[in-house]
Amino acid sequence: MELSELGIEGLKDVLDRGEATPAMVLDSFFRRIDSAQEKVKAFVTLSREQAYKMASGACGTGALDTGILAGIPMAIKDNICTKAIKTTCSSRMLENFIPPYESTVTSRLSDAGYVLVGKTNLDEFAMGSSTENSAFFTTRNPWDLDRIPGGSSGGSAAAVCAGMCAAALGSDTGGSIRQPASLCGVVGLKPTYGRVSRYGLVAFASSLDQIGPITKTVKDAAILLNVIAGRDPLDSTSAPMPVPDFTKAAGMDIKGIRVGIPREYFIPGMDKEVEGAVRAAIKQLEALGAVPVEVSLPHTAYAIATYYILATSEASSNLARYDGVKYGFRAGGKDLMETYMNTRAEGFGPEVKRRIMLGTYALSSGYYEAYYGRAQQVRTLIKKDFEEAFKSVDIIATPTSPTPAFKVGEKAADPLQMYLSDIFTISINLAGLPGISVPCGFTGGNLPIGLQLIGRHFDEETVIRVAHAYEQSTDWHKRRPG
Repeated sequence: MELSELGIEGLKDVLDRGEATPAMVLDSFFRRIDSAQEKVKAFVTLSREQAYKMASGACGTGALDTGILAGIPMAIKDNICTKAIKTTCSSRMLENFIPPYESTVTSRLSDAGYVLVGKTNLDEFAMGSSTENSAFFTTRNPWDLDRIPGGSSGGSAAAVCAGMCAAALGSDTGGSIRQPASLCGVVGLKPTYGRVSRYGLVAFASSLDQIGPITKTVKDAAILLNVIAGRDPLDSTSAPMPVPDFTKAAGMDIKGIRVGIPREYFIPGMDKEVEGAVRAAIKQLEALGAVPVEVSLPHTAYAIATYYILATSEASSNLARYDGVKYGFRAGGKDLMETYMNTRAEGFGPEVKRRIMLGTYALSSGYYEAYYGRAQQVRTLIKKDFEEAFKSVDIIATPTSPTPAFKVGEKAADPLQMYLSDIFTISINLAGLPGISVPCGFTGGNLPIGLQLIGRHFDEETVIRVAHAYEQSTDWHKRRPG
């Protein structure tokens, strides 16, 4: 077996037993990257030289460093700042931006001994569901190179799926960790809003963004969450909540756990193979001792509209800083106004411009209360739906995506159809809840299908507990593309 086929737990075992060195592990992953990158295009930047320095540092004085991630090769989504390594957000606007500081999450990974192999591709500024909106290239799904890997963390999900790294970090604003994890057949965990620091994450929608792990197994996701979670004085929105050992939840049985099945998430038009696989997964949870309970989330139908008002409004505000003066790309012009206009016209791609315009309109005088104000009210109703449902259940099970991976270009000309790709994930961000996607089947065309499990605020333990129990009772997570 190639070392690149292993995840965090497997590699740690091999390294701890002295059966391989960090350099040997890294050799295996770079061999895989060298053979797959041209086809999959998961990485925007490879940090080969730095990776080998980090790997040699993991050995210290000859004995492997005691950090939980010592010698483990990982990838980081390219909207998370890494000091002295380019952070582009897959945008021409930041094509040559090298951050002078480290994000909190990558600082914590460094303290744990991780090895950074590179920065992964994404939809520009994390705005998209297919990684087709990158300014550089489209990432491909390792299961079928004619199909998208999902987005916006498509590069991270594809890299983990293809064995180009042991694990990766992504960011999730409306499903951008869970949806690509589902379409690539890996595990993607979005923590509760505030569980993980956003310091050093280039902002898209500040009240929705959250960093989380993409891994080969649920246990690996729990290991990573242990490292990156916790209060950060550099992020005022990070919560002062105690951080339990999430790995202890992986391995507990789920007898008596009440699993909510929301009727609004099994809708007409949903792919039949997806629905069949998810319903079979719920049956499997029942066989493990869980108790299915039908619940209702009545405001689900308004989630897409609510999200695309709030997220675009926040994006309009956050992206106003890219004006060609302070940093990033700068276009010429005869005066300041023309410089602003040329910079933003040339530096941003079509989807980013579309969202800035939508958000600016929603925030404009005379429309603010009609759009943004009302969307905030509906967001509160969506949050209350979940609060009511969790009075009778411990966790909620749904599909992650309404369809398997679609073909590159299939929805590019229809933004509304693209936006509907996140119909099952957006509500969780609006409510700030934790959610995970785990593999639960394959279509007849050998494309992965994901099961989404949603928990109460700051109850990642139950999410991990149920996800791990399901994963270990099936073999779906063991499948890998050729």
